[in-house]
Amino acid sequence: MAELVPDQRNYYYLLEAERAGIHKPILAGLYSVHQSPRLMDGETGLGISAANKVPVDQVNTLPEQIQYAANTLRGLTSTLTADGWSGNDLWDAAKGRYSDRFIERIAEGYMPAGSEENSARLESCNAEKLLAAYLEDIDYDYGAQELPHNLSELDDELLALADRIAPNYSRLDFQREALLEVARIWRKLDSHQSTIKAMDVPINNDVADEAALDKALTEFMRQVSRFYSGYPHQREALLRLTQLWRQLDSREEAIDWLQTNDPRAGETNLEIVDPALIAFVQRVPTFYKGDGYHRFALTETYRMWKGLDSRATALGELGATPQFLSANKNNPTALAEAAKRVDKALLTFMEDIPKVYKEIEEQREALIRLVQIWRKLDRRVDAIQSLFEDVRSMTRANRDSVDAAPAPKPAPLPTRPARWTPYNIQLSASIIVNGNFTWSEATRGGTRMPPNQATVDGMVRIATLAQQARDRIGRPFRITSWYRPADINRQVGGASNSRHIVGDAIDFYVDGLSGDQIYWALDPWWPGGLGRYTRFARLSHLDARGYRARWRH
Repeated sequence: MAELVPDQRNYYYLLEAERAGIHKPILAGLYSVHQSPRLMDGETGLGISAANKVPVDQVNTLPEQIQYAANTLRGLTSTLTADGWSGNDLWDAAKGRYSDRFIERIAEGYMPAGSEENSARLESCNAEKLLAAYLEDIDYDYGAQELPHNLSELDDELLALADRIAPNYSRLDFQREALLEVARIWRKLDSHQSTIKAMDVPINNDVADEAALDKALTEFMRQVSRFYSGYPHQREALLRLTQLWRQLDSREEAIDWLQTNDPRAGETNLEIVDPALIAFVQRVPTFYKGDGYHRFALTETYRMWKGLDSRATALGELGATPQFLSANKNNPTALAEAAKRVDKALLTFMEDIPKVYKEIEEQREALIRLVQIWRKLDRRVDAIQSLFEDVRSMTRANRDSVDAAPAPKPAPLPTRPARWTPYNIQLSASIIVNGNFTWSEATRGGTRMPPNQATVDGMVRIATLAQQARDRIGRPFRITSWYRPADINRQVGGASNSRHIVGDAIDFYVDGLSGDQIYWALDPWWPGGLGRYTRFARLSHLDARGYRARWRH
């Protein structure tokens, strides 16, 4: 088997570092320095060998080597802590990494005690080379994120966030996941189930009592600042908490968030309720009764959304000016017609919200106000709490449940133009009338738009001919490549005279057929270029050049 590419190895480093609460670059450093033993999967290891209850066949692939290296480093830190090492001995806060002293200790190797069932033997290595490899991986990670190395103030930010967790816990599933993760890593455990058990939470039919679990987790969070000692696994636990609580992409993004935001500020993240707000808005037209109360709720929403100074101004924009209402106050028919105009405008406004919502504060507050009025709640905070309840229900709802988010309503399709140009392309539309090939396929989802009319015409030309080929084959063509700008064509190794550059060539495959079968079926009549690939037996090529050409690459 071939070695993994660096990004694939990095995936396993991240996975095991998150599980074990260790600094990921040390795993990359061990791999770089040891390059042993030779493994059954064609890889080389991290200097891990069998020991105690860990047999040879459990450390004979790279993923297993990484897993047990993480376990062993975690066991080593526990041993050193028991021997009196402090957090500062293990971690250099000013440099944002393990200390030189700890790196030297890792390089000495480690033979775990018999009681460490999940740790293996770590062979010794050169300390200078290990430090260099460790720093190289840190530079790569942090350089890609443009993060500073000096993270000496990070502990204060982490603890400030931890102190805000319990008061802002809304019992959402992802929040509970974040709290379970910080407790698991803090206690050096490997699963949520073992964490729940360690916290003495009742379990019935393999399911934890949620109320008891939430109480245990929030109580744990209230004790974090008190028991934080700067140990690396504690810091990693709080970084993992930050990442999951804020729903960030990576550990590095968690660091960036901590440095650019104030964790001491109110922690309620109102972006969490956006799906519930949009679901609420989508249901309004169904339940709108056209009575004064509902009309008031929607008018107030409109006013806040548009930043208008009064309800009268809002009604004027909706088709019922104060002058009109005053002049017709004794004309029930005119007032009824005005109410219908307002209702129609309000419902049109509501139907547009899911398409135009930009998640800005003014828009979100307008929708929260809508929920508050519609549900007849006394306070804004009550409306927000009701939306958190909606999110909880949506998280666990079956797709056909009334609690599930309604399916988005698509916008009406625009009218098909008489002729396609670079300025009127509709990605969802078929290129030719009643055809199967769409502009989305031709432009790779809109990422490769034709720059001029000649390219558009070329794309229409091949779509017209390829439709005839598809009809003859009788099965869908799965497009892998259509229009390619010149720079992209060079990057993928395309010929300088490739028809893909002018838009009138496609590469494709057909489920269940080989390239040869497609070639033999189309060769007698296809008027342009027809190609097949030796290396990719199912791939075919068609282009709309003005003469017959046949090739096999």
